[in-house]
Amino acid sequence: MRNNASLTLEQSLVRTEADALETLSAVKDLLRPLRKLRSAAKTGNLTEIDRSIEVAQTALAVLQRQLNETKEGWDFDAQRYLTRGGYVDELLATAKKAGVRLVQRDDRLSCYPALIRVSPEEKAVYINRKRARRIRPSIFVNLLKEQQDRPMSFRPGAFLAALYQAYSKTVAEQFDSGIGYAPIIPLVDIHSLLTLLPGHAKEYSRQEFVLDIYLLHREGVDTTREGARVSFPISRGVKGKTLTVIDETGEERRYYGIRFVPPNNLCK
Repeated sequence: MRNNASLTLEQSLVRTEADALETLSAVKDLLRPLRKLRSAAKTGNLTEIDRSIEVAQTALAVLQRQLNETKEGWDFDAQRYLTRGGYVDELLATAKKAGVRLVQRDDRLSCYPALIRVSPEEKAVYINRKRARRIRPSIFVNLLKEQQDRPMSFRPGAFLAALYQAYSKTVAEQFDSGIGYAPIIPLVDIHSLLTLLPGHAKEYSRQEFVLDIYLLHREGVDTTREGARVSFPISRGVKGKTLTVIDETGEERRYYGIRFVPPNNLCK
């Protein structure tokens, strides 16, 4: 029995792929005498019937041995590998070799504009909210590269309008109507408001939210239809409320608050 303990997932899959190819070859060796057997039975060639059955039995025994070897060859502990970080390490190394910028932050990976999360219990990887089961490192990295090359469907105007609505609601609830300035609201509070419905916080994570903030910021769309102008003040003194995102260059961008200044500029 072969030992896969020291192999990476990619190496184990390469070997099992080769084993599966050998098994398919053994299947073909079995199919040939079976076809001859069917033809002999159809025409009544009794000699060929006996010969074909004997050859098929030998081929079947070879196929069974090959299938057993293929099964034994796949002794890879996928759950352990995914849980203990081996897969993430291999994915990072594969991406680097392929020239794909993949960055690890806490329990998530970022490959702009995608956010990636490994799910060991499902033996799958999530790209944003979409589950991927084809997680062979070389294949998965190519998938990330393809996604990077696709045009983005982000709609900055619609997102800005949603932010303005959530900001206005938060200001109305937390401040007197007569305040003479535009208050800074933490972005985490805006995210909480946007994900009030059960399950929405999981479907639209903070990481995805701050990525949208960065995309809006990068696009330079900063004025609503009502004429209110948005800005994203940063505060280094507020712990737990700063959101970070990895941009396309691999640099970390930090965001804390949001403020909309009305068009009449009464709120400074």
